[in-house]
Amino acid sequence: MNRRNFLKLAGGGVILAAGGVTTFATTRTPTSALAPWSQAGTYSDPRMNALSYAILAPNPHNRQPWIVSLKSDDEATIFFDTDKQLPYTDPFDRQLTIGLGCFLELMRMAANADGYDVDITLFPEGEDQTGLDQRPIAFVKFRETATVIDPLFAHVQDRRSNKEPYDLRRPVQSEALSRILSVASHSQIGGSIDPEEVAFWRQLTTEALTVEIETPRTYKESVDLMRIGKAEVNANPDGIDFSGVFFEALALVGVMTREALLDPTSTGFKQGLKAVTENTETAMGHLWMVTPGNTRRDQIGAGADWLRINLACTAESLGFQPLSQALQEYPEMSTQYETTHARLAPNGGTVQMLARIGYGPNVAFSPRWPIEGKIGNS
Repeated sequence: MNRRNFLKLAGGGVILAAGGVTTFATTRTPTSALAPWSQAGTYSDPRMNALSYAILAPNPHNRQPWIVSLKSDDEATIFFDTDKQLPYTDPFDRQLTIGLGCFLELMRMAANADGYDVDITLFPEGEDQTGLDQRPIAFVKFRETATVIDPLFAHVQDRRSNKEPYDLRRPVQSEALSRILSVASHSQIGGSIDPEEVAFWRQLTTEALTVEIETPRTYKESVDLMRIGKAEVNANPDGIDFSGVFFEALALVGVMTREALLDPTSTGFKQGLKAVTENTETAMGHLWMVTPGNTRRDQIGAGADWLRINLACTAESLGFQPLSQALQEYPEMSTQYETTHARLAPNGGTVQMLARIGYGPNVAFSPRWPIEGKIGNS
């Protein structure tokens, strides 16, 4: 295909020439980057088996910030990959620590499903509240025992972060919200489907996304992590996935390039801002998480609960998208940060996560590095 096979439309859309639509569309899937989803649970080593699920956990910007060292026959040490930091949007590695908590919880759930329990010792060599470093996040020991399979584990393969507009005609039922809010054990979980509350959070999350996009350094951090098209995603399956025929077509006609996305006057920038705010404006409910403190252990526990809430939404067939921009600790976001904390944690504490929920379309897996690529030496 070449540029003459596409017609660039004023609104940023693309029409493919009829003769090449089918071939082009069916070859745009980044198959190797999606393979870890089908490989999960196929290992004979119980540690690898559990870890092959753990890598499917949600995490900020899909950075997949984990490295694993295997020791003896029943031990593993989890480290933070310092190359995966987000210095502008996550300056204290708080969100990345929550992602590691999601990883550890999913590892635990997968081990239980395989007949093993895990003893997890967090930060065995200490921790630093200003940022993660090369010291271990957790020491893990596997032991074979009678276990109870967590019912949420059945939904791991169906879990997604659904970043599409939700159906404004389908309200979230209060019974579903109650079931979702019952699955956490480490944090204070809240949520609302009240129309006035939904309207408030739609506006605030839209403002926060706009601040992040209109702050050059924070937006560039995201743009630098965008993987546009099959080749980029397969070559580097962490970061923000823009694969598929539509995005490759936009890239080929020059609408979706990193240079265009960073230019506030470009079609790509304007259409991108419109797309993300359309998402926030179609929220049909919101969920949030508050911890009394903000230690690394608090953040790990928040991650465990956040994974469980995400899986609980999946069990209810609800779309789920984290909207943590208003919780980010940099000066330009201070108004949204303070407003969120005044509303959700008026007596103190840290709002660790915020998300929208609703009924959305089916979406594809997020790319992943295979577990073999995450095994390192201590």
